[in-house]
Amino acid sequence: MNNKDINVITVDGPSGTGKGTIGQLLAQRLGYHYLDSGALYRLLALAAMRHKVPLDNVDALTVLAGHMDISFEMNCDGDAPVVILEGEDVSSTIRTEEMAVGASTVAVIPEVRQALLGRQRAFVDSPGLVADGRDMGTVVFPDARVKIFLTASPEERADRRYKQLMDKGESVSLAALVESVRTRDERDSNRQVSPLRPAADAIVLDTTGMTISQVLDRACVIVSEILSR
Repeated sequence: MNNKDINVITVDGPSGTGKGTIGQLLAQRLGYHYLDSGALYRLLALAAMRHKVPLDNVDALTVLAGHMDISFEMNCDGDAPVVILEGEDVSSTIRTEEMAVGASTVAVIPEVRQALLGRQRAFVDSPGLVADGRDMGTVVFPDARVKIFLTASPEERADRRYKQLMDKGESVSLAALVESVRTRDERDSNRQVSPLRPAADAIVLDTTGMTISQVLDRACVIVSEILSR
């Protein structure tokens, strides 16, 4: 089967909108493969830290991006995929706030994004793929059959992140997280390469005040309506 015949569903949006959870649950419900593109940038930030590569060394980061020893192992029990870097399970490590900031830093580098482009497109496989990120529908998979863009207020997104980090035992300031969310939004939306924005043909869904179950149900309706056309 030609990759062009395989359904690709993109779920884009800023951090804290639930796109990772929705993307994963949507893939499970449809029986599709799943790509967490943000994990690739977090992995690069972690790999750079471990190999002592400065985040402003573009050449070294680009080489590292193209040759990282990474893999994603799907869980048969429906949990999030296990993320492996150089043989080590780093699923929890890459979810720290430090790695989130590092990922946002390296993600603005055009050479890095180009180096990871092919690795992301290689995830397309039968029967289909759900890919979440920030430029899945605009750059990585511009011909995707279904494009969903999730959004939510900065305050709610910061609150969601605050609860996640507190559950992990990390001491954080909610006010600082709100400021971090706003700063990251501005950086991601105004970067020259792959700015954060909905694709022209994306369905925008505001998740403010919605539960995960409600967002998933709405996303499933969107997918069903578009794929049945």
